[in-house]
Amino acid sequence: MSENKQALQVAALKNGTVIDHIPSEKLFTVVQLLGVEQMTSNITIGFNLDSKKLGKKGIIKIADKFFCDEEINRISVVAPHVKLNIIRDYEVVEKKEVKMPDELRGIVKCANPKCITNNEPMQTWFHVTDKEKGLLPKGKILTHLAVMEIPTYHKLLFFSDAAVIPRPTLQQRIEMIWYAICTCRHFGIEQPRIALIHCTEKVSAKFPHSLDYVNIVELAEAGEFGNVIIDGPLDVRTACEQASGDIKGIVSPINGQADVLIFPNIESGNAFYKSVSLFAQAEMAGLLQGPICPVVLPSRSDSGLSKYYSIAMACLQVSGDCKCRKQVSQVTGSSF
Repeated sequence: MSENKQALQVAALKNGTVIDHIPSEKLFTVVQLLGVEQMTSNITIGFNLDSKKLGKKGIIKIADKFFCDEEINRISVVAPHVKLNIIRDYEVVEKKEVKMPDELRGIVKCANPKCITNNEPMQTWFHVTDKEKGLLPKGKILTHLAVMEIPTYHKLLFFSDAAVIPRPTLQQRIEMIWYAICTCRHFGIEQPRIALIHCTEKVSAKFPHSLDYVNIVELAEAGEFGNVIIDGPLDVRTACEQASGDIKGIVSPINGQADVLIFPNIESGNAFYKSVSLFAQAEMAGLLQGPICPVVLPSRSDSGLSKYYSIAMACLQVSGDCKCRKQVSQVTGSSF
């Protein structure tokens, strides 16, 4: 029987490892992660093979090679469901599944070409926080919150969302506001003034987000957000400059003293981010909101100081647990 197997065009392994159920689009990434090109063993790579589970799959057969757990678990990042068959004397003696390691060293590459790990002999090093559920708990909304220090504005200014949600829904806007409130409390702002940004102060069905603003203001007036002032729609200038509101005859509790700007969509938020940092020399800090641990997310073109501020903001966020939302829910019976 052994002679018949060896007579095949692609001979079966006598001893070695078969890595099976690799998604076809990940096959060559797995080859690279395992360092297959440096091996001297007889290696067979199958690409776009038929698979009942995957439709198409990849497979790697490596003669006389037996991987340790540390080596093989590297591929769990890109192909978490691959199967390993350990072959001895043409028979499968053991089957293994890959497991996500606690640390990822030199596996994940930073996408920023200016990152020190792409320009110096330094490996990337990531800790895996939650192997089963990931960083974002079920039901939580992922968004981005930034804070800027503008030379011409008299205090820090927070804003969202410049990086994650293209067109926020009403519920997503409410979550964005809660994240902003809690972050403001970490910065010592007990009564944040939150402006809901639009190109005008008028509500119109042509701009659905302005209808969302009406609902949010009503919730705020009913006490759903606690000790916070929310108003809108307002344009950026009216939100941040009292004189503009006076000229337009607009009466708003924000009174040109906004702490937070909630933008209608990612285009306006991102354009504001880039414009103010470029033309007003503002320094920034940016974090994702929603994950179980801080995720620093400045712009790649931000200054070194802005990236440092982002790390500092992350440290401030984890230094204490914001209980404002829980306290408000207990008082008002809010379901948010």
